[in-house]
Amino acid sequence: MLRTPPALPSVWNPSQKGVQHSAMELRPQLSATSSYTLWLQFGLGQLQKVESTSCRTFLCASQRSGHYQIVKKQKGYPQNVDLPPILPKRKKKPFPIPIEKMKQAARKDKKLAERGIEKPLKPPENGILVPQLVPVAYEVLDAWKSLIKGLAQLLHVIPVYGCSECSEIHVAQSGHLIQNCHGATSRTRRSFHTWVRGSVDDVLVPIESYHLFDPFGHRIKHETRFDYDRIPAVVELCIQAGVDIPEYPSRRRTRPIRMLGKRVVDRGGILEEPKPWRSRDKSPLVDLDTAGVYGRFPPPPLEDVPRIAQETMDAYEVVKSGVTKLMRKYSVKACGYCSEVHVGPWGHNAKLCGAYKHQWRDGKHGWQPAVVDEVFPPNYVWHVQDPTGPPLRSALKRFYGKAPAVVEVCMQAGAQVPETYKPMMRLDIVVPETDEERHVA
Repeated sequence: MLRTPPALPSVWNPSQKGVQHSAMELRPQLSATSSYTLWLQFGLGQLQKVESTSCRTFLCASQRSGHYQIVKKQKGYPQNVDLPPILPKRKKKPFPIPIEKMKQAARKDKKLAERGIEKPLKPPENGILVPQLVPVAYEVLDAWKSLIKGLAQLLHVIPVYGCSECSEIHVAQSGHLIQNCHGATSRTRRSFHTWVRGSVDDVLVPIESYHLFDPFGHRIKHETRFDYDRIPAVVELCIQAGVDIPEYPSRRRTRPIRMLGKRVVDRGGILEEPKPWRSRDKSPLVDLDTAGVYGRFPPPPLEDVPRIAQETMDAYEVVKSGVTKLMRKYSVKACGYCSEVHVGPWGHNAKLCGAYKHQWRDGKHGWQPAVVDEVFPPNYVWHVQDPTGPPLRSALKRFYGKAPAVVEVCMQAGAQVPETYKPMMRLDIVVPETDEERHVA
């Protein structure tokens, strides 16, 4: 005789006549164990149909133990996310594109060149602008201005500290006590940081690039590197994507360039490049550069700080998403050994790399496709749940989360944190006291 199955949760609806009828038809042909298993399978199928939309709860049954287990699967972002691993300095960065795909594309271009067939190019690879990305470039440039202005105002209210021996920064009323300094004299200080007051350049890491009138023209040589201005890489990317700045003109082609393999067959001639902008009175990028921005904006009223923080947070997200869209089309190169970035189809030939084994490369950079974090670095910092509380300690390091420095500054000033950063900030973890740490699993 068939055993009565255990009672199911309240979500089970016994009025499913089709299920009961199928079980009654198969009952004489099956043993007690197989009928019990079949009944569980039918019940599980019905449970999956009536699962909740807010939290996906379903029933798992084990044939060995005969017990039920309620499993909840959350939608959206995960609870906690670890940050990307820090790449060692004595090793080349990994290629963002698999090396096999790069070799396959090179072999394909070589075969076309051997047959005398020109390489098929689409905008902007052929030197022509992409019309759909021109408004995106202007939007990124406006958000970049708002981001710099907002940070300069918030740093009058939110203190930021930077280590004088390494690149670590901290956003709180005082520096943390985590022993992770790798400076020159860190051994004598037992890896404790030496904190000094930080600036906008510590929060928003300045990544500069050479400005080129014609990215498809002559390459920058080591002897001619002083003939070109260096401007923020984000601004140079926007200029090449269609933004017009009178002081930094860019060549706008109407006829595409032609390439045979790696060789440029027709680039529309070489135009005379205008002389770089030189002015001692005022820089043309006064609103687009972080140099001296802290003194240009006075402290804001306290009632306006939350509004400025939210606008700065929104501007940060616009810049990040816009740079991601532009880099999907426009070529940006990064050195595989150092932090040098070049906006254009080919890297420059200036011998300025001093990273690992630069003697073997005669100081030349190892160019490879860049990623968004190299052009617009997030600069992660420790997330502080209570800025006025006790400083962070090394014993509780595994309980702390991290966030981009701009996000941490804006959050402490009253802005809403986007959902994408909450998992890495570990907002749902209660940090124990120092004497309770050894009792926590």
